[in-house]
Amino acid sequence: MQILPALGEPIDRRPLHEEAADRLRTMITDGSLPAGARLNERVLCERLRVSRTPLREAFKRLAAERLIELTPNRGARVIALSRADVEELFELMGALEGLSGELAAQRRTDAELAEIRALHYEMLAAHARRDLPSYYELNHRIHDSLNRCARNGALTETYDSINTRIQHLRFRSNFDAAKWAVAVREHQEMLDALEARDGPRLRAVLEQHLRTKVGAVLAHWNDGKAQ
Repeated sequence: MQILPALGEPIDRRPLHEEAADRLRTMITDGSLPAGARLNERVLCERLRVSRTPLREAFKRLAAERLIELTPNRGARVIALSRADVEELFELMGALEGLSGELAAQRRTDAELAEIRALHYEMLAAHARRDLPSYYELNHRIHDSLNRCARNGALTETYDSINTRIQHLRFRSNFDAAKWAVAVREHQEMLDALEARDGPRLRAVLEQHLRTKVGAVLAHWNDGKAQ
């Protein structure tokens, strides 16, 4: 006999449009849906195995996050950032990362440090086997964990908003093997500073980390035009 949840107990089930939005974000990040791509509803419904109603709700969510653009009578497309957009977003993201790192060094617990250290070693293993998707997922979790250690809700809200818009570029920045290796070394420096509770040092490392990322992205930009 199936046991029903007690009154007031949440049911562990996510709406279809949220699942669809997550899948679409991943496809934008890994380049399956490149910048400027038109989003074909019929194709995406088949690929995601959802009807048009949850797909369109997912579109609205991603449009609010400024990942896609909805145009009346023309449908949806993935937003393409200009070079100036990228420079501005990474400049802002560097400042947000730096502040969250400085606060995290002051406010992190031993348990949070242990969790970030474990993620770091998993990330190193992914790098050693050149597993970029796993590496990137672990990398993303480390940066999110550092931000949450800062314990500043307004900072986290702004951080998440900007970070969502540049995820596909942060992913691409690891395509260059040499710059990928530099990023790994910078992560070790982050962990050392976090362990030492050295806020200014962690801020400096995170800001440099973002400069490395944007440098890798812009190194192969197409004559300053949009993506």
